[in-house]
Amino acid sequence: MAGKQILKMTINYHKYLALLSELRLRIESLKLYGQPYVSATEINNPLKELICLAGEDVEEEIISKQLEAENQSSSKLLLDNEPQSGTELTSNHKPPGGLKETLNQLNGDSLDQIGREVAKCRKCGLAKTRTNTVPGAGLSSAKLMFIGEAPGADEDKQGEPFVGRAGKLFTNMIEAMGLQRNEVYIANILKCRPPKNRDPEAVEVEMCKPFLKRQITEIKPRIICALGRVSAQTLLKTKSPLSTLRGNFHKYEGTDLLATFHPAYLLRNPAAKKDAWNDLQIIMEKMGLTDKR
Repeated sequence: MAGKQILKMTINYHKYLALLSELRLRIESLKLYGQPYVSATEINNPLKELICLAGEDVEEEIISKQLEAENQSSSKLLLDNEPQSGTELTSNHKPPGGLKETLNQLNGDSLDQIGREVAKCRKCGLAKTRTNTVPGAGLSSAKLMFIGEAPGADEDKQGEPFVGRAGKLFTNMIEAMGLQRNEVYIANILKCRPPKNRDPEAVEVEMCKPFLKRQITEIKPRIICALGRVSAQTLLKTKSPLSTLRGNFHKYEGTDLLATFHPAYLLRNPAAKKDAWNDLQIIMEKMGLTDKR
């Protein structure tokens, strides 16, 4: 006779959604990347992984009972669209009906909550080499959102985006637009520094992308400014060079996006500052901002 198992979890609805989304993301990653991803993240039992992610918020109780029908096989512990036969989920609310609804619910996450999840993230190898995570910083209701490539050495040390020499230049660019840093939101494609500032790897981008999408959904910026080639190509899902992406607005899931040079590139190539300023003026015109140089 197979044992009937009941999983009881004391967990709030919002936390359940976040954990369920995390579990689904990891399962999809397993499908995409296979054994190398399993080895890198040490994922074995998805349900056990979900419970570990919940930490102290989850009280697990497995209760074994005999099944009345002899032909019933071993029960499954699945956290999917609805509690399955043989599985009982105790929470403050009934779970949603599907992945799309789950992600829509997650859109209500606060930036602080996303930041806490980023701080605990160990979904790729960058977790082993980082000093600090760099989720982002700025105004939660910003009309303008800047998205760079990844944290550098200074950002990794301080846990803040765009600091050091490139950060100082970037601050000057924002202020020349008639804004302050605390009036915009600043983030990166990756939330951890790649070793030696190399380009992000595909698996790293895939692991970080859900965090960024949730940030964009929470902030609801009027305009996104992609800083640098990697950011622009990732957000626009293109291999086109930055030279052909600059100078015009594109659309990122319905939001206006304009690409320009990364401040670190401008430090190495001062002659490009004029072109970068021309790009920023396009944003300024659309937002009704005045030149403050």
